[in-house]
Parts: sequence; C-alpha cells; structure tokens
Amino acid sequence: MAQDRRSALRGLPAVHRLLGDPAVREALAPIPGGLWVPALQDALAELRAMWAAGSPDPAVWAKETTAEAIAARARGLADRKLAAHLRPVLNLTGTVLHTNLGRAPLSKRAIQAICAVAEGYSNLEFDLASGERGSRHAHVERRLQALCGAEAALVVNNNAAAVLLVLSALAAGGEAVVSRGQLVEIGGSFRIPDVMAQAGVRLVEVGATNKTHLADFERAITPQTRLLVRVHTSNYRIVGFTEQPSLRELAALAHRNGLALYEDLGSGALFDFAARGIGDEPTVAASLRAGVDVVTFSGDKLLGSAQAGIIAGAAKWIEPMRKHPLMRALRPDKLTLAALDATLAAYSDDAWAAEEIPVVRMLTESYESVATRCRALAERLRSTMEAAQVRLEEADVASRVGGGALPQVELPSRALRLRAAHVSAQQLFDDLRTVPAVPVVGRLAQDAVLLDVRTLLPGQEDTLVHSVEAVAAHLRARV
Repeated sequence: MAQDRRSALRGLPAVHRLLGDPAVREALAPIPGGLWVPALQDALAELRAMWAAGSPDPAVWAKETTAEAIAARARGLADRKLAAHLRPVLNLTGTVLHTNLGRAPLSKRAIQAICAVAEGYSNLEFDLASGERGSRHAHVERRLQALCGAEAALVVNNNAAAVLLVLSALAAGGEAVVSRGQLVEIGGSFRIPDVMAQAGVRLVEVGATNKTHLADFERAITPQTRLLVRVHTSNYRIVGFTEQPSLRELAALAHRNGLALYEDLGSGALFDFAARGIGDEPTVAASLRAGVDVVTFSGDKLLGSAQAGIIAGAAKWIEPMRKHPLMRALRPDKLTLAALDATLAAYSDDAWAAEEIPVVRMLTESYESVATRCRALAERLRSTMEAAQVRLEEADVASRVGGGALPQVELPSRALRLRAAHVSAQQLFDDLRTVPAVPVVGRLAQDAVLLDVRTLLPGQEDTLVHSVEAVAAHLRARV
C-alpha cells in the first residue's frame, strides 16, 4: 500500500511539465501569467491532501490527475483568489440603512457620475473657467448652501471626521459645554467625550441625564468656553420626564456671549420626512434657521449618498476649518464628491428626490406598493418553493430605518415568509446567505425566514428569483 501511495504521488506531473502542455496553457490563458505557477502548485497540493485524507478510488484519482483536470483545478483556485471580496448582496432585512450591508445604496445618477470621473481625469481641483487651481469643495458647496440655507459648507470623509474637525478648529485648548443627556456613543464605540479629548477640548457637562435647562448652560460659560454643543440623539430617545432647551434659546445664549452653537445632527435629513408622517427627524435647514452656527451630518444615511461628513453653517466659523491642518487628512476623494453632487442635485425637487434617491424612495413607499411587489414575487416563486417542500406565505412585517436614524419609527411592510419541511429556519437562512449567485440576507422570526420586500431595489427581482431558485434546487437535492 505504501508503494502504491508513493507511485500515485510520484505520478503527479511536475509544474514545468504542465506548463509545457499546450492544453494547460490554453486553460490558464484567462488568468495573469504570474499566477500560473502558484496556481498549479496549489492544485497539486490539493491533490496530495486529497490522497492524505484517504486513498481515493483509482478511477477518480486517474480522472483528477490528468493535465487538463489539474489545469482546470488550478484555474478554479486562481479565480477564487482573484474574485472580489466585497460583493453585492440583496438586502431583504427590511432595514433601509443597514450599516453592515453598506448603508445607503446610490441613485443611478450618482453611479453614473462616479463612473464618469473614475474612468479618466476630471476638474477635481481645476477651475475650467479661469484655468487656475480650484477647490474640490466648490463642486458641492453651492448646492449645500442652497439646500441647507447655509453661508458655507465643507465635506470630509465621514461624520466622525466632521465632529473632530469642528472641535479641533473651533474649540481646541478651550471648553465645550454639552448636556449630560447628549453624551452619546454611536457605532464602533465612538463617544463624544472621547472625540473631545482627542481634539484637545475640555468637556463641560451640564444638567442631568433626563433634564437640562438653559440656565445650566448659562452658568457653565467661562472665559475658556469656545462652543455650546447640541448632539441630536438620532439613534435613541429619552422619553418621559425630560427637558432640553430649544435650539433658538441655545443660539441666543451663545451669540450673547460671542460663542458658536454647534449641532451634530448625525443622520442629517434634507428631505422633510416628518411632513410625510415618518418620524420627527429635524432637517438641516430647520436647525440653521433656528440659529445654529455649524451643523454636521452624514452623507450615507438619510441623505442617501456616499459615505461623507458634511459641515454647513456660518462662513465665519466654517473658514477656520477650511484652513485647518486636519482638513487635508480628512478631505473626500473625487468619487465621493461625484456621488454627493449628483445626489444633492435631486433634492432640488421633493418629488424628484422621492423618485430618484433609493433611501428616500424606500422610506416613503406606501404599504400598498410594497404589498403589490411582494405578491408578484410570491407568484413567481410559489411553484419552485412547493417543489422544494418550502412553505411560502406573504406576511405583514415592520421595516426599520436603520443607520442610527429614527429609532422608534416602524414602516408597515410586506414580506415573503419561508418555512422548509426538512431543514431548520437557521439552515435556510444560511443557505440564502451563502448562495453562490447573489447572496440574499433576510431575517429570522418565529421559526421562519422573512424576506422584507421594502428593501429590495427596483430591478433586483430577477436576481432574487434566481438566487432563491438556486437554494430551492439545493434543497431538492437533499431530500
């Protein structure tokens, strides 16, 4: 047996002999030449491991060790190494701004804008009118000024960066006063007190967790005070016996003392969702109208664009940030600016924004519309599911906004509910999540898999059907 084993392994062709075979070279031609040798080495190593795990059937071994079979194995291994790790998935969780799934999907116009500047050169920092060097911020600043009612605006690479820049530029070496009820922690253990410390700002806490009065802020102001800070609790709510001074009151107090009022809005909405009966999220424009001097918010949450941190407000406070050394480290790239510019353009008309920007469209879509789409999918999948012994039903569910925005808002929605006869709900969920086509991410509830149709983007229906049918075929093979 040992002799047979040695003979079988010695019979594996050497890499240099495989490379001399025209059929092998043809099979490997689609992958870069520099990967041929390591791919063949990996393929041969797999075959040795296969033998070590237990002598395979001689007929199988003979089939797997031909030059053509080894080349095919090498090609498959190389393809897996070259495959993109960041992959598209279908979001059927019902959470519109799902942080783990990339938050806001971009509009078609934003995607086209990214492609247009990515495939060649652009006027990122070049003023075409004057022929002189320009500012990258100019591409979106005018739109932000118009939409927010701001004198000036800047963009950095996310809202955490925006908070850091504001504090570093306007309050370093001094004090910032904030209510205890707003010392929040958001994703990734990002805490307002920690950011203040990093920016060289001394935190002054006032009031209590549930109640802070204007007088608390007034008593805390000293010659070292640089900012009054308001943090919008976008990812949670304190309800019941609570009180906070209004923005107008805080703004008046700040201005009487020659200070700036800074508000971190977090999610930051340009669209008035409250007017559509969706939550109570304040708009950026409303904060600035109330007297806030500087507002920061995210680009990839309620705004519905690429990851970015947006700073808008009074020019006298924005200019020090524009010139701050951190600005260069935090500045956005051309792809972010292209997506943001295209997204902001759609906000020039509410109806256009609700139609074109996926996040706005998903949040404002009626229950009836979602239910109609769900019914159409159920009809397409019913026979396939029955053949795989999967019970398919339509069910009422509640979608969520996500992304730390509007935590108490539930959106009435409709979902496909799947229960398999021969596998658990967890196994079915895992099969959908790992399907080789396009992964489908739903959610588990009441021993079933729910596929919430609200977060299925238009045009993804065929992809969903294909992925679910692939899972159904796998289930039929198990039975």
